[in-house]
Amino acid sequence: MTLTIEYLLLGTSGLLLLSVIASKASGRLGVPALLLFLVIGMLTGSDGPGGIHFDNPWLAQSLGVVALAFILFAGGMDTEWASVRAQLGKGMMLSTLGVAITAGLVGLFARTILGMSWLEGLLIGAIVSSTDAAAVFAVMRSRHVSLRSPLKPLLELESGSNDPMAVFLTIGLISLLTGASTSVTDLLPMFVRQMVLGAAIGYGIGKVMVLLINRLRLEYDGLYPVLTLSLVLLTYSGSAWLGGNGFLAVYLAGLMMGNSEFLHKRSLTRFHDGLAWLMQIAMFLTLGLQVFPVQLVPVAGTGLLLALFLMVVARPVAVFLTLAFTALSLREKTMVAWVGLRGAVPVILATFPLLAGIAQATMMFNLVFFIVLTSVLLQGTSIPLVARWLKVEARLPRRLEASPVWNAPTGLKSGLVEMTIPESSVAVGQRLLDLGLPKSTLVILIGRKGQCFVPDGSTVLEANDSLLLFTDQASSFRLRALLEARHSFEGKNGSAGALSTG
Repeated sequence: MTLTIEYLLLGTSGLLLLSVIASKASGRLGVPALLLFLVIGMLTGSDGPGGIHFDNPWLAQSLGVVALAFILFAGGMDTEWASVRAQLGKGMMLSTLGVAITAGLVGLFARTILGMSWLEGLLIGAIVSSTDAAAVFAVMRSRHVSLRSPLKPLLELESGSNDPMAVFLTIGLISLLTGASTSVTDLLPMFVRQMVLGAAIGYGIGKVMVLLINRLRLEYDGLYPVLTLSLVLLTYSGSAWLGGNGFLAVYLAGLMMGNSEFLHKRSLTRFHDGLAWLMQIAMFLTLGLQVFPVQLVPVAGTGLLLALFLMVVARPVAVFLTLAFTALSLREKTMVAWVGLRGAVPVILATFPLLAGIAQATMMFNLVFFIVLTSVLLQGTSIPLVARWLKVEARLPRRLEASPVWNAPTGLKSGLVEMTIPESSVAVGQRLLDLGLPKSTLVILIGRKGQCFVPDGSTVLEANDSLLLFTDQASSFRLRALLEARHSFEGKNGSAGALSTG
């Protein structure tokens, strides 16, 4: 049968539709959606019922790099700087020193147990050294469980910032294996150049993005997503061309943009969120097609040993050494150690040795793929149970959405937001007058049991009340903390005897 554009579009649309349906099923099954995307790709490949032969590492890597750029940008846009700022030091230590320690320990294990050379073992360690906490949060959201502060912002920051370090280590070790570099000291100037240039370009273009969106005043609203899409590609490619780290640049550009005020902020944020999901599906399907399941069987034993060592030894040692002098408790450090879920980045990085012509590149790719599958199956499914066992879980808060009624102009620092009062909130049973709302906050409407009314100072709040507020960003953070504060104990009459923000 001749492969026409119609058949290609039919197959592509069918795979995308199946992946979207699978993402819904992932919540019921308690496994990350990325695992199902990979499985769909593998079943569609030549060893599965789909029978599609795909063996193009260059195309898989190219698609993965572009997809990862958009995923990191969307992750940066969705990161609240006010919540992660306090964890900046710990997050940076985990994403640099922690990644290096993980890579070194896995390399030592691969050399000692598997008989690989030092550079080959370290290369595998570098490839699997970065984490994918986004998949962890997807699993926990499907189980209606979250992590208490400071774990959630710390893991969010680490997952968004540790990929550049893994990419640098992988490229550096490949250059040593191929003879492009002759000494480890040759990599130090490259590391400084990549990180400094990547950070500077990401910060600068992030500021430029906001300026352009607010000043250009395009004739058609539909051109704004095209503008940001082109700027994301420019950020990555320009940074990489100048010798900087493109992944760090796009993450910082997204972080700068997401924490600024600009036109069409809500619609652009949703556009990039949807684009990130499309990129994840396309990337995982392609990587699933690239692997041949029959080749995983011979490396299953070795892959299982590496995966268990990574999960039980390398990641915990890296976390406890990196966070040794922090105020985190033993339970919190243990949770950070277990949330070392490996995702798409290691599989993308495993295509680099294939293209570089490394001697054992095919075996490395299959080993990394097996490690990722094992990590997702064991860690991904057990995260909620471990969080409850360590008593570091928190009830998943309702995601704050901008009100669909009105989009505030960018020059106005305040806007409409909706918040819901949890059943355990200290605000339950209190009058608005006694709640101590921020001065810049106005409660416009209260939704209660299907009805809305305009409150006054004497209005007594009830559990599950939905509040429509006019407030600024800083006040919304304080107000959320206030509404989510819980009773520490109940008096005989049911009133709060003491307040706690735990």
